[in-house]
Amino acid sequence: MSSLILLGDHRSYHLYRKETDMRKGFNLLCGIITNELGRQVTKGDAFIFINKPRTHLKMLVYEQGGFTIFYRRLEKGAFEVPAFDLDAKSMQLTSNQLHFILQGISLKEIKYRKRYQHQKANSE
Repeated sequence: MSSLILLGDHRSYHLYRKETDMRKGFNLLCGIITNELGRQVTKGDAFIFINKPRTHLKMLVYEQGGFTIFYRRLEKGAFEVPAFDLDAKSMQLTSNQLHFILQGISLKEIKYRKRYQHQKANSE
């Protein structure tokens, strides 16, 4: 994966369900986000678009006064797209899921091991 992009839990990642023409730029991708997904582009969320053969991926993010597009083209293989709810227009991904998609790791075979999570005490 590119060292230029930082994936983390500080933002939400939304994978658009329909295949996308990769000739679309900032304005047309913003139109999809606003008109089809009903979301605000400037909230800092990342929106992921994949073409029909799943060989190209664009991620659009608004950060501090401007838009950024991350564009990835695979030389071989295809991006794995998770199964969608039939009624959903997009799917929210975790930063880990997006990382796996970008790295070519199968989402179907991922098994998370149990980890300790500290429980916060209720202050009454």
